[in-house]
Amino acid sequence: MRNITFAVLSIIAVSMVVTSGCKKKEPKPMGNPQAEQAAVQAADAWLPLVDSGNYEKSWQQAAEFFKKAVSTDQWGKSMQIFREPLGKMVSRKLKSTQYTTSAPGAPVGQYVIIQYDSNFENKKSAVETVTPMLDSDGQWRVSGYYIK
Repeated sequence: MRNITFAVLSIIAVSMVVTSGCKKKEPKPMGNPQAEQAAVQAADAWLPLVDSGNYEKSWQQAAEFFKKAVSTDQWGKSMQIFREPLGKMVSRKLKSTQYTTSAPGAPVGQYVIIQYDSNFENKKSAVETVTPMLDSDGQWRVSGYYIK
């Protein structure tokens, strides 16, 4: 159980560190609208798998970086602990996107930090942070997921 928690916290930590850049009052970089659009599409396709409890398939469709950080069993157990108590998804609205090429603790690459204002059955106001990355095969896939 300790290894599961560590692996999940590692993914969460990367998401938190990456997201901390969203909170700075510095001017937002120009971004990459095409990358942001593709990343949002990838996140929007991936999130319903998590919402429906299909954790194995969400793991299979995640980025290689994600799969190396946590096993499918660890991912499923962490979602049972952290996500399932929130209940069913009620609504999710895109809040922000931020393109970046670096993230502490993650390989250099292309990332889009996406935040959603979300409402769950048992948590009326939450912010979900989903971080897709451009995988080695040129496809955008989720590399981090965090709920606050």
